[in-house]
Amino acid sequence: MKTKAKDIMCRQPQCCTPEDTIEDVARMMEQCDCGAIPVLEGDSIKKAVGVITDRDIACRAVALGMGPMTKVRECMSTPVAAVGEDSTVSECCETMERAKVRRLLVTDSEGELCGIISQADIALRLSRNLTAEVVKEVSKPIDGTPPGAS
Repeated sequence: MKTKAKDIMCRQPQCCTPEDTIEDVARMMEQCDCGAIPVLEGDSIKKAVGVITDRDIACRAVALGMGPMTKVRECMSTPVAAVGEDSTVSECCETMERAKVRRLLVTDSEGELCGIISQADIALRLSRNLTAEVVKEVSKPIDGTPPGAS
């Protein structure tokens, strides 16, 4: 039997809405010891419309002079990279590599958020070779230029 997304995902991740502030989200990240928070349409609607990461806050908000009351919608990452909960881990890795993301949202049969998979989940549960391949492919620059080359 192949390992599925639902077997390795973090269930019921902390979430926010586009109307929350980046200060609220930074506090959530600190309390949950995580670097990404899925952004849902609303408090009772589990459809993901984006993800906000610690990097989004640093590079899209703070570095541009936005304050702590900046709304999540102004600096969240879109589109969402997601897989279904019955996707194989191999499909999850391919999606992460293709989308160049370190975290992947997991949706149920209704398209609602039910979990999140990070590179750490891959590293803790899969072979070294598969983990190394995912890290390598996700880290490759989109234009193919090695980091630091000019």
